[in-house]
Amino acid sequence: MRRGKDAMDEPTFDREGVFDDDYLFFYRQFLTPERSAEEAGTIWRLLGLEPGREVLDLACGHGRIANELAARGARVTGRDATPRFLDLARQDAAGRGVTVDYVEGDMRRVPWRDRFDAVVNWFTSFGYFDDDGNREVLAAAFAALKPGGRLLVETMHKERLMQTFQPFVVHERDGAYLIDRNRYEPLTGRLVSDRFIVRDGTVRQAPFFVRIFTYTELAGWFHEAGFATVDGYGRTGQPLTLDSNRMIVVGTKSTARIAEEVRPDSIEPGPYGR
Repeated sequence: MRRGKDAMDEPTFDREGVFDDDYLFFYRQFLTPERSAEEAGTIWRLLGLEPGREVLDLACGHGRIANELAARGARVTGRDATPRFLDLARQDAAGRGVTVDYVEGDMRRVPWRDRFDAVVNWFTSFGYFDDDGNREVLAAAFAALKPGGRLLVETMHKERLMQTFQPFVVHERDGAYLIDRNRYEPLTGRLVSDRFIVRDGTVRQAPFFVRIFTYTELAGWFHEAGFATVDGYGRTGQPLTLDSNRMIVVGTKSTARIAEEVRPDSIEPGPYGR
């Protein structure tokens, strides 16, 4: 049963305040080239990718995963709502000599149908909306996949997070501080945060939230979106356990779905063709 929309005030997500140059400044110390290459290898293996496969990186950020996959031979499209990150992704792709089609836009609104062999949503990039909006992301990814295609979502593992929950998380770099004040909302399943940036003599605040899941809950959402099979893994593709601090969920679109549900006389022209 879904919660009524007026049962609790909706938290604020300051996307421009969260995903900016300060984000890159603090996270760069963790998101190293070595880590990006390792994570791209995990994605490649779990999705069974091969050179020439069509991949959509949905919420691609500054392109650290998309460009790694392109370097391995995939034909990659990246979609993100932050123009600054897309500019950096294009610059990095040019420096690497790889080609990625970076497209600005909302991940709930994907303008492709039956095109991709795989869709990737990496590094807690799912869960930024209310539940209806989050389900729209899954529906958009499902529609963009070819029959037999796979969606991979990597995010926090709720059961582990609740064991180690920290109301305050502090990152320091070169005398600057990123401070997250966190609370968990059991009625919405959201981790709600107030982020404070202390840098260059200024202090600013940027609130945000993310929906967090157990495997069984997110797997249920995948099935509701139409995925025929769903599998769960830990951070590097190992079996998911109670101690896994990250969770990877992979859903596969049935190869028979179109034949079963779409008759030739029911197909109408769409704005993007077929």
